[in-house]
Amino acid sequence: MEVTMDPLFLAWSYFRRRKFQQCSDICTKILEDSPYDQAAWSLKTRALTEMVYIDEIEVDQEGIAEMMLDESSIAQVARPGTSLRLPGTSHGGGPTPAVRPMTQSGRPITGFVRPSTQSGRPGTMEQAIKTPRTASTARPVTSASGRFVRLGTASMLTNPDGPFINLSRLNLAKYSQKPNLSKTLFEYIFHHENDVKNALDLAAQATEHAQFKDWWWKVQLGKCYYRLGLYREAEKQFRSALNHQEVVDTYLYLAKVYQRLDQPITALNLFKQGLDHFPGEVTLLTGIARIHEEMNNITSATEYYKDVLKQDNTHVEAIACIGSNHFYTDQPEIALRFYRRLLQMGVYNCQLYNNLGLCCFYAQQYDMTLSSFERALALVASDEEQADVWYNIGHVAVGIGDLMLAYQCFKLALAFNNDHAEAYNNLAVLELRKGRIEQSKAFLQTAASLAPHMYEPHFNLSTLSEKIGDLQNSYTAAKKSEDAFPEHVDTQQLLKQLRQHFAVL
Repeated sequence: MEVTMDPLFLAWSYFRRRKFQQCSDICTKILEDSPYDQAAWSLKTRALTEMVYIDEIEVDQEGIAEMMLDESSIAQVARPGTSLRLPGTSHGGGPTPAVRPMTQSGRPITGFVRPSTQSGRPGTMEQAIKTPRTASTARPVTSASGRFVRLGTASMLTNPDGPFINLSRLNLAKYSQKPNLSKTLFEYIFHHENDVKNALDLAAQATEHAQFKDWWWKVQLGKCYYRLGLYREAEKQFRSALNHQEVVDTYLYLAKVYQRLDQPITALNLFKQGLDHFPGEVTLLTGIARIHEEMNNITSATEYYKDVLKQDNTHVEAIACIGSNHFYTDQPEIALRFYRRLLQMGVYNCQLYNNLGLCCFYAQQYDMTLSSFERALALVASDEEQADVWYNIGHVAVGIGDLMLAYQCFKLALAFNNDHAEAYNNLAVLELRKGRIEQSKAFLQTAASLAPHMYEPHFNLSTLSEKIGDLQNSYTAAKKSEDAFPEHVDTQQLLKQLRQHFAVL
């Protein structure tokens, strides 16, 4: 006689091995036989939640709606170094835009793509619509709440017969008094169904039942308020949870609230307070480094990333950011060591080989340069990546004096990504060398309209206009260049010359 395993135990075993679909199927069969089996019901809700679970701490994208329709008022002229929304508050001696490219919000491009590093906060609606908000798509995220709704509808597919739990018929007051069931039910409602309002009701009643002493429920209340955009209420809940129980996640959630409220100094103090309780905690150190990086304080950011590596020497983000910082501070050989370390760890993608190619070129290891770029082209996943690799190969061609190859590379970059402002700018310079002034001017105007935050196209257009005698346009372009990069000496000299011309007239 064959001995079969208890179905519930088998389902639990599948759950522990992260085979959630099999676990859910077995629980469904158990519930068909005995619909009131609480253990099977609870396990099935957990399995369904895990299928669509997303870590709330890391994934945080502000959509256009959240940015442009933000009702919370902040100081328009914040003190330097106290706001994430005002560019150019650099006090860390970081590289200038002449060396390190800037994003649209006026912050240096980071070494690692994560939510919010792509563009920062745009100033106008037009800028917001133009800016690609994510690493994988050029389309702006329309709204964060929209993304959660889409996740919710996709999660319905796990149940072809309709939802597993009918929330409208659920007696939340009854479930909130059963601690064993209420926590799994809350996570199901919050993550699987994305019904924040019902989740908030359940959390509020459960907190009341626990006599306001359960820190877990307070964190969940804070998450609901954060999702609804009620940041001050979320802050109160997270603060209260920390008074009951020191947990790393709560510090991270609370810091996220302060960053959304544009209070980076408060977030930094909070992280440091967390480090007193959890010395050497990698996520807290990374949080501090990210804020310093967003505030242009690159030197301090690098120090904290080094502290991260002392605790966890395989931390990809820290290695990539330190590598990119060394590259932009004229130390390509050291940057090369960091990128090689990533390669040894098994990171194998287009961006890494692209960076290796550039480091090899600037470190004068020419034998490795082209083979790295060839590998990068072989690993390309999107047209934007292809455009960036060809753009960098064009730079190498300019460096070795092969201007014909450079011209073709920049053309290829534009063929893959028609909005590549840097390629337009460099093509304009090459066209000017060939004496095609009108073509060059057209390219520069395109580059300037695509990337108003870059100073190079404005400056080049100003110089070109001045040479052909169009002083008014030259002055307008020079002013835009000065706005983008106030410390640029050549722009200052050009403006001085133009003012003298106008004074003579």
